Amino acid sequence: MGHRALAFVLAAALLSAGLLAQPAGPWELVVLGIAQDGGIPQLGCERPICQEIRAGRRAAEKVSSLGLINRATGAAYVFDATPDFPAQLQRLTGGKLPAGIFLTHAHIGHYTGLMFLGRESVNAVAVPVYATERMGAYLRGNGPWSQLAAIPNIALRAVAYDQPVMLDGGVSVTAFQVPHRDEFSDTVGFRIDGPSRSALFIPDIDRWEKWDRSIRALADTVDYAFLDGTFASATELNRPIEEVPHPLMSRTRELLKGAKAKLWFLHINNSNAEIDHPDVVKEGMTFPM
Repeated sequence: MGHRALAFVLAAALLSAGLLAQPAGPWELVVLGIAQDGGIPQLGCERPICQEIRAGRRAAEKVSSLGLINRATGAAYVFDATPDFPAQLQRLTGGKLPAGIFLTHAHIGHYTGLMFLGRESVNAVAVPVYATERMGAYLRGNGPWSQLAAIPNIALRAVAYDQPVMLDGGVSVTAFQVPHRDEFSDTVGFRIDGPSRSALFIPDIDRWEKWDRSIRALADTVDYAFLDGTFASATELNRPIEEVPHPLMSRTRELLKGAKAKLWFLHINNSNAEIDHPDVVKEGMTFPM
């Protein structure tokens, strides 16, 4: 056997054994923000982290969002349209409008960035916005969002629980309902399946124990888990945490210990002392899909 043939056989064996990394495809997840809805520094915040940012000693943290982009074609999707949407889109696409936006729910950090698609800004033409029936009804029934849908600056596309949305390039996105404070809409997380890797995106949930699914079982089926890391401690707020229930980071770490997925926290509140922990994802990090 010649040297080139031997090298090919050896490489194939290593790939089969999982000892040699396969070439990454063109799809990447990009972290566009990690903060809770109000961003960091939050309005009125006098905590040390907020003071450091205002003094220029630390970078501000944008509101939690993920981008999905094909580096070969430029096709891009955004998960949650935050108040930082223009800057986040600049990072993801250089300011080019995305091929679609997926919304988790109707709290201010997750959909209000849609306003930048309106006449006062870019005056976009029918940007696809994927949302549940209830979320879509909220946008159609309440101004100024109703105007975006009527012009249309946005084209609302209904997603059903547990039904994959097939995108070009071998990518699918599946919504699943999660328990949360659903004053205006229901709340979903997303499973994102790329050509070679998969991820969970659950920025908001009340408690893992309130869910009718197992986060550990789900985490064993994907490569990355971007999960709600709002609070590290039940005493970090100046009001009862029961009023704003979220799973504590320690509980999530316990449930996902040894899971297949690499755990990454986002949706970090300005009160969270563990914002610099190694398992808190950082803006700008990328993950092959």
